[in-house]
Amino acid sequence: MDWNFRSDLPIYSQLVEQIKLGIVSGSFLPGERLASVRDMAAEAGVNPNTMQRALQELEREGMVYSQRTAGRFVTENMSVIEHTKHRFAEEQIRSFLQAMEKLGYQRGEILAMLEERKTEENADT
Repeated sequence: MDWNFRSDLPIYSQLVEQIKLGIVSGSFLPGERLASVRDMAAEAGVNPNTMQRALQELEREGMVYSQRTAGRFVTENMSVIEHTKHRFAEEQIRSFLQAMEKLGYQRGEILAMLEERKTEENADT
């Protein structure tokens, strides 16, 4: 996994979001065993305590679960994964609309541009 961190948010919360994104995008498969806290921390270049905190948050949210002696696993509950995926999509749409409105576009114009783009892409295939 490619770990990218920004300076404007706590590292643990960025880890949570990046692991969630990995789960909803299929980088981590449902039921897959995650690497150990130390291995994941080393890969991400963070303190193991920070990774532990992120994984605890993911457990609290139901995205991963622990089996006492076997480690942590990605949830197999597809409704939890789909709900998280939908939330990510809503955030992307909200961000896109805000950016377009800052450029001075109205909602109708944005929709027309999206329809035009869809038509162009359909013509290319």
